[in-house]
Amino acid sequence: MPEVIFAGPEGRLEGRYQKGKGENPPVALVLHPHPLFGGTMNNRATYEMYQMFVRRGFSTMRFNFRGVGRSQGEYDQGQGELADAATALDYMQQLNPNAPFSWVAGFSFGSWIAMQLLMRRPEIVGFIAGSTPANLYDFSFLAPCPSSGVVIHGEFDKICVPEETRGMVERTRTQKGRKIEFQVVPAADHFFESHIESYIKTAETYLDDRLAHDLPEGEYHGEK
Repeated sequence: MPEVIFAGPEGRLEGRYQKGKGENPPVALVLHPHPLFGGTMNNRATYEMYQMFVRRGFSTMRFNFRGVGRSQGEYDQGQGELADAATALDYMQQLNPNAPFSWVAGFSFGSWIAMQLLMRRPEIVGFIAGSTPANLYDFSFLAPCPSSGVVIHGEFDKICVPEETRGMVERTRTQKGRKIEFQVVPAADHFFESHIESYIKTAETYLDDRLAHDLPEGEYHGEK
């Protein structure tokens, strides 16, 4: 997983990037938890989602938001982090100009940024959101949500109880033909400690189903 340094809105950003398989692989961007509470691109869930997309042949990147690791700048209440994510997607698309589609995944704070990003980028056709803290952030911008995706939550999440996030999902309108699924992993906490395998299995099942059924035949030939 080669290290990359690319220009961000407030200085350089540090990431890990893996070129996908085939001539024109799709693109996936993975976003980490809150920078002020220990979140980095090496967070376990972020790393495992990155590897999940790599195994399926995506050109995949995870990166550190501004002020984290070797990324320059300071935490910016989400606005700057959204700009970082948009810049990271631009960077990947420069490397993959003929990518047929893009996915975005995020964990906790990263899921809030991911869902804001997909509202601005029509090339994002799917998303995976883990431990989405609907009690901490406003998700009313999903009006309506333009992409289908899955929101995965731990049964025993004490930072945001699953009922809060389930309610957000149920209130969210989607564009015609789009659907947001909500799935609970039994016995898991907010960070899925001791349950990361169940989290990734849930994400993989959703991703594989989408790749198998949603895309025109011949459009994508990734590997599991």
